[in-house]
Amino acid sequence: MRSDEGRADGDVEYETVETPVLVIGAGAAGARTAISLAESDIDCLVLGKRGHGDAHTTWAAGGINASLGSRDPEDSPAIHAADTLNEGHLINDPDGVETVARAMPDRIRELQEWGTPFSETDSGDVQQRYFGAQSFRRTCFVGDRTGEAMLETLIGKAQDLDIAYRENVQITKLLSNGEQVYGALGYDMDNGSLVLVRAHAVVLAAGGYSAVYSRHSSRDDENNGDGPALAYDAGARLMDAEFVQFHPTGMVAERYGEQWEGRLVTEAVRGEGGRLLNADGKRFMERYSPDQMELDARDVVARAIAREIAEGRGTENGGVYLDISHRDRSFIEDRLPSMYERFADLGVDLAEESVEVAPTAHYSMGGVEIDFETGATAVENLYAVGESTAGVHGANRLGGNSLAETVALGKIVGDGLAEHAADRSVADLPVLPASQQRLAREHFAGLDAMAGAGSEGSEDPKALLEELGDLLESHAGILRDEEGLTEGLDALADLRERAGDLAGGERTNRSFEYAVDLGFSLTVAEAVLRGARERRESRGAHFRTDVEGTREEWRRNLRYERSFDGMELATKTPGEPSPAVQEALDAGYELDYHQLE
Repeated sequence: MRSDEGRADGDVEYETVETPVLVIGAGAAGARTAISLAESDIDCLVLGKRGHGDAHTTWAAGGINASLGSRDPEDSPAIHAADTLNEGHLINDPDGVETVARAMPDRIRELQEWGTPFSETDSGDVQQRYFGAQSFRRTCFVGDRTGEAMLETLIGKAQDLDIAYRENVQITKLLSNGEQVYGALGYDMDNGSLVLVRAHAVVLAAGGYSAVYSRHSSRDDENNGDGPALAYDAGARLMDAEFVQFHPTGMVAERYGEQWEGRLVTEAVRGEGGRLLNADGKRFMERYSPDQMELDARDVVARAIAREIAEGRGTENGGVYLDISHRDRSFIEDRLPSMYERFADLGVDLAEESVEVAPTAHYSMGGVEIDFETGATAVENLYAVGESTAGVHGANRLGGNSLAETVALGKIVGDGLAEHAADRSVADLPVLPASQQRLAREHFAGLDAMAGAGSEGSEDPKALLEELGDLLESHAGILRDEEGLTEGLDALADLRERAGDLAGGERTNRSFEYAVDLGFSLTVAEAVLRGARERRESRGAHFRTDVEGTREEWRRNLRYERSFDGMELATKTPGEPSPAVQEALDAGYELDYHQLE
């Protein structure tokens, strides 16, 4: 990596950084990609917009899937892939699904070898638990802090390999002519300085967009759509943006305080036997899913909870109850330590009392369309990995597959990039074309205008982000219809117009970060609303009250592409699974919840 401090160009002063490969995003996906590059002796720079090791991965608590067969020897990668395709309602990319399922046993063993302290069986094998809609116990875990433990391991490995890292830098635009990427533009969030990064290849590992909703399980100011929006702006295609997963069990603010609104109560609570009860004390999943009960697919459970609340059987705080008090205290403390401690701090004893929960926006199945052999997008030199991408999860994500995707595809993208960037150093970087130099100057001038004294706008970016979140909750939430989606698009157009009059503030202020986030969020919000209106069926997490059931003619993926006329939508037909996976699909493997009892 090479850095040229204080380079000036016209009236705009900025720092130029040069690196063979730039990885944008420092969670599990970005870290695993960088590790593969480093193991192939390829230099890269990882940029994170938070402190080192402080990534959203740490909030993925419940576990990570791999068909190890520790508890159920009959499990296999083919059955894991079949469960994933079924949960995705068969519009997943089969190549991506099978790639992840095949890779995961090795990735778990690798993480264990690198130091991840997975819970173990009495015989010393990696312990595995049930997660929703899985045929067998295949979710590996570290209590209920799996993502945190995993990221600690990956960061430690990256540090051992001396991978270059820079924290508190937000990328605001990719250097692209629509066909090829040359690097990225952004700013240092600590001192406000502008940064231009030149690279042979750029990897987007910047997360998804579930936090565009007002009630969500993400960390504050994360998952605002950075990755997909940056890729779309650069000329890449997005896919399946209409599919946003609502996790059934988010905390209820009216009970626990505003700071806890939507915060996730991990699926591990239900995986270890937790029961959902309505305000009448009735275990209502018996009505909706008598065989799979609380461990049916997340979209099924979330809609069941929403219906109980809508029909007057919810709590006075707008939720339902989740109860695991029938389990022994020692079991809860061992298997769910973080949840036990969190609620104890709030004055709730999980071993004695139920907690109040309601659905919360949790994960975006859509994102950047990629080639699963390499992670490449439709734009030369631009790659994507992790929740920024689409394809693995289809219409609904299987719990435990998000962490799996990060490490399985992170290694594949890193290995492929190692070949792409072999023998390429910063000395080989081509001269930045004049058009890209002009793009950089204009973009930096725009950032300058939005900051400090140059920003005299009247609109508060944080307030507009909150309005956008409410807009999506109202018009593109768990239940949708054409009229509401059209109204949502009209409201979005008005909000976008108001966003042209932002009071951004200095680049070191949070208000400036909110202004940048708003631009990303407006892009993905438009994709969600347009796609949800276009898809005239109900499938997985996308549920239309005005269109009954799933339609075979809609077993297609929606693609989103930027054009001179705005956002254009088209469709493609997903591929077909391999014979082994098709055989597993035909066999009809399915979880029987009552095995837990």
